[in-house]
Amino acid sequence: MNELVKSLPSPTLPGLHLPCLDTYKGWLFKWTNYLKGYQRRWFVLSNGLLSYYRTQAEMAHTCRGTIPLATAHIEVGDTCHLVLTSGGRSYHLKATSEGECQRWVSALQQAKANATLLMHHSDDSGDEGPVPQEDRALTQGVLKTLASKLDDLSTCNELIGKHGAALQRSLSELEELRGSADSTDKVKAVNERATLFRITSNAMINACRDFLDVAESHSRRWQKALQHEREQRHHLEETIEQLAKQHNSLERAWRENPTSYTGVERSQEGDASDENDDAEFFDAMEDSPAFITVTASGDIQHKTRRSRIPDKPNYSLNLWSIMKNCIGKDLSKIPMPVNFNEPLSMLQRLTEDLEYSELLDRAARCDSSLEQMCLVAAFSVSSYSTTVHRTAKPFNPLLGETYELDRLDEYGYRSISEQVSHHPPAAAHHVTSQRGWSLWQHITIDSKFRGKYISVMPLGNIHLQFHSSGNHYVWSKVTSTVHNIIVGKLWIDQSGDIDIVNNTTKDTCRLKFSPYSYFSREVPRKVTGVVEDREGTAHYILSGTWDDKMESAKIVDSSQGCGGSEGKQKTVYQTLQPKLLWKKYPLPDNAENMHFFSSLALTLNEPEEGVAPTDSRLRPDQRLMEAGLWDEANSQKQRLEERQRLERKRRDAQANQALEEGQDIEGYQPLWFEKRTDDSTGESTYLYRGGYWEAKDRQDWSQCPEIF
Repeated sequence: MNELVKSLPSPTLPGLHLPCLDTYKGWLFKWTNYLKGYQRRWFVLSNGLLSYYRTQAEMAHTCRGTIPLATAHIEVGDTCHLVLTSGGRSYHLKATSEGECQRWVSALQQAKANATLLMHHSDDSGDEGPVPQEDRALTQGVLKTLASKLDDLSTCNELIGKHGAALQRSLSELEELRGSADSTDKVKAVNERATLFRITSNAMINACRDFLDVAESHSRRWQKALQHEREQRHHLEETIEQLAKQHNSLERAWRENPTSYTGVERSQEGDASDENDDAEFFDAMEDSPAFITVTASGDIQHKTRRSRIPDKPNYSLNLWSIMKNCIGKDLSKIPMPVNFNEPLSMLQRLTEDLEYSELLDRAARCDSSLEQMCLVAAFSVSSYSTTVHRTAKPFNPLLGETYELDRLDEYGYRSISEQVSHHPPAAAHHVTSQRGWSLWQHITIDSKFRGKYISVMPLGNIHLQFHSSGNHYVWSKVTSTVHNIIVGKLWIDQSGDIDIVNNTTKDTCRLKFSPYSYFSREVPRKVTGVVEDREGTAHYILSGTWDDKMESAKIVDSSQGCGGSEGKQKTVYQTLQPKLLWKKYPLPDNAENMHFFSSLALTLNEPEEGVAPTDSRLRPDQRLMEAGLWDEANSQKQRLEERQRLERKRRDAQANQALEEGQDIEGYQPLWFEKRTDDSTGESTYLYRGGYWEAKDRQDWSQCPEIF
């Protein structure tokens, strides 16, 4: 049985009167293929969209397809059949009865008419603006003429219908009187009605032609005016966005260092919400004042960073033609053209993890180690948010390549990283913040091609220490997988567990990254976690997605439920309302043509003076690729890789010669990092030995090798 469900009243648009947009639901049979034929599907018609599902239960999580009716063509076929054509694709549907089919056709046609009117009205109303008086008078005159012509068309349409019906009756009567004496009179009557029908049809054609002539004569002028209004609206939107960004930056700056500003004015609503600022460790945006006016006590000027890079060229290249010979191999050992890269190195991608460093600034101010753990967990998830559209691989750094990011003025930290090993590829990274924390990591990348997908497994631990409390956190990264290597659109997924341990207090948090499944009812890219103290008592539930946001909810009670796996009882937690920990920043305008880079990523390869000669910004193939010169970039990439191979052969030859002569020779030693045993964890890792920033101050780069 189909059901017609009255939805909420549709919003009323000025000057537009539409019937209520009803929701129509029911079962139809949809043609799938020649093997399966027609398959039963649950269809839902709502707000001008026809969606279908395998079952009614699927409505909660998986839609199998959606047909926009505003641009669709509806055709009634044979008994109980109908065909919808949209976007070059045809959908063949079948109802169980003629009555049901007719009800669907009526509902579809009504929904199509409403959607078309709504679309046209939206297009018109979005570009309203001040119009000169003479233009308004001219427009009203044209509209009056069009309305008059439309009335003529309507009259002709009625006459055509009337005369057509009369002609049909005469033809039927003529058929009945064939061979009769009255046939001559009937033929005469038919000729008269046919003549009337022809005259009315010609009038209809002429009225249509007049209507089109008037419309076409003014369409170009209207299109030009419409384009001007759209440009004005776009300019206004850009201005508003810039103002919003500036307001957000001022608000963030004030929150991070309120003593540097005077003249702070808040609304009464804000005063009430700020009483618990010291105790509240969640996202400051939740209880921020309605408006903040900030007057700086000192002149603080930040460098203006770039907000765009050249658009990515549209070069086509068959990935499978290169990857088919790489199944099961380590991708770091396979030379790849820059067509599969993005114009950033792996060192810069590591540094990009700092995009949401304000989470660590807030964590450094936390008195509770459990609340601090929540923010550290949100930070560990936030590093994946920029990867959701980033299926291209970063450049493999050359041995000895470095990358610095000095953001002391803006965000209070500076970062240095170095490629410490080439096979296997390994990088060391160290960050120091003036806002109370230090972070370091030694990551080795293991990547394998499995035929249909590529797995990238970062090996190694990330360390984070807060200066005031001494809390030392350790965690590792999850596996990244790039799917649809052979056919289809590339997409990336993150899966696995992150175990975060506070080595000082022994608090723990296990984050579970659920792998995407087409058949799962779970939210895509879901992340869940529990924060526990050293006794194993749960205090916070974390939930969210790695591409959007993370929330935490304080546990107030727990009980043992049923339904766990392997006979284990499932713990049921009762929590307070969840609080927002982290929310992803929106991507910049035109990001889809700039490798889907975030605002921070756009600045990572921006040229800077005074950096080391081994800095990734100075790498020629990467610089040429960013400029869109991919052929030249491929030539430079081959030159650099060949030079690196020769340098490695030279080092191997020296080592073999020293071995034959019985001499001890050290292997390759990084310049800014050294291999040591971590005191807290006992692991062997590369730690920052110091000296880089001092060398930069002196501009003494005499120790740096020439790698480019």
